[in-house]
Amino acid sequence: MYRTWSNPELTSLYDEEHNQETTSVTSKFSKLKTFIQRNQKVEVEQENQKELTDELPNTEEELKHYFLDKILPFQLKWATSTVNRISYVHKKYYTDPLLKYFLQRFPDTYLLMYFPVFTVKNAPIDGEILLISPLGIEILYVIEEDSQAIVMAGNERSWTVEQQNDFTKMINPTIALKRTEHIIKSILQKYEVDFPIYKTVISRTNSILYTTEPYQTRLIGKDEYKEWFEKRRKLRTTLKNRQLKAAEVLLHHCQSTSVQRPEWEEDISLRTIGEMGE
Repeated sequence: MYRTWSNPELTSLYDEEHNQETTSVTSKFSKLKTFIQRNQKVEVEQENQKELTDELPNTEEELKHYFLDKILPFQLKWATSTVNRISYVHKKYYTDPLLKYFLQRFPDTYLLMYFPVFTVKNAPIDGEILLISPLGIEILYVIEEDSQAIVMAGNERSWTVEQQNDFTKMINPTIALKRTEHIIKSILQKYEVDFPIYKTVISRTNSILYTTEPYQTRLIGKDEYKEWFEKRRKLRTTLKNRQLKAAEVLLHHCQSTSVQRPEWEEDISLRTIGEMGE
């Protein structure tokens, strides 16, 4: 028979030394892991910085356009979100050249409603582009045909587009402008908001020929567009109370599709008093 001899003090000493060695190895491994992670992070940051530096344009004008392109998604997110609700925007709006043009080329004192859908007597009605300045609401109908085409305006229900002796018809834009004007006037009158309304047909690419300009409607072809554009760019007045009130009441009668933010559904403490009472 074999007897097992054990000394408690030696066993404790061995365990302590073994634990110290294990702790030392673990500590070294942890330090090595941290060092590697830090180096990887630095390398990633350097690579990102290099990519950003390579991506940045060389001229001041190109840098301005670069900044505006980067901020565009945030503009759309801000325009389609509230504190507790959010709308999911179709991806086409992120690349819409006309929307991008109006958002980037006009001062912040202009408010833009891009083809709003008004709700009138529970029925949706499409509206034209609204450029709401501190001086009034300008309803815009934009024509952009081939650069060689000439638009011939008239008082009939249709206008003529001529291109290389080929003639086609388009619906008279003043019809859509008058429809939108009628809706806006009725909404503003309902809330007793007195704010001027203007109607404009514009084209950046085509000349617009006419014998008589339509009643209370301006026709701005490519030859007049620069003057029209610069006049609005140079507007130095600030946002006005009437301007904000007009935009508010118009938005109140626009069709909107949104859902509640998930975080508001999860946390009752974030819900409004009105919602909690329902």
